[in-house]
Amino acid sequence: MISVLLVDDHPVVRAGYSRLLEQDGGIVVVAQAASVDEGYAAFVEHQPDVTVSDVSMAGTGGLELLRKICLREAAARVIMCSMHDSPALVRSAFSGGATGFVTKNAPPDNLLLAVRQAMLGQSYLSDDLPRGLLYESTNEEADRVSQLTLREVEIWRLLALGHTAAECAQLLNLSLKTVANNQTLIRDKLGVSTSAALVHLAQRHHIIDRFS
Repeated sequence: MISVLLVDDHPVVRAGYSRLLEQDGGIVVVAQAASVDEGYAAFVEHQPDVTVSDVSMAGTGGLELLRKICLREAAARVIMCSMHDSPALVRSAFSGGATGFVTKNAPPDNLLLAVRQAMLGQSYLSDDLPRGLLYESTNEEADRVSQLTLREVEIWRLLALGHTAAECAQLLNLSLKTVANNQTLIRDKLGVSTSAALVHLAQRHHIIDRFS
């Protein structure tokens, strides 16, 4: 029996995922969580075979959960789910340790397949994502985004949502100096110099929603 942890800030989504996975007969949802902090605590407590997490959640996002889980257990199997299919977002997830990426527009059985593939130690992309996504890129801007670490992506996301550096530090349990240093690195890596440019770039690559 494959044990799964579900992390999503929408109860209806978690309920749907739970029904879908458990009707398989070989999968059991051992815990659910609505935030990064709850998700990480549940991961530590239940040690699931596979964690399924949304990318976009209130407060800190799913990529931060991925970072924390992989720091604790390098071999952890984490499947990220998202409304968006941005190549930069997908590459960031996989470079950060994700085992699979399933968009919420994919056929429902894709999540089942992703969980099974994860248990075999194999990566998985949902059917609506191009097979060469992780290996081919002709977009210089997307390549720059993909160079960011998971922590840098999360700080960028929070800044683009309008949080101050001090608020980012509090949400991520970091010092203000660390956030400020990361903010400089993010701008250098992305090749932007203003806060407005950071926001527009985050919208283009679906790091945040256009109307967040």
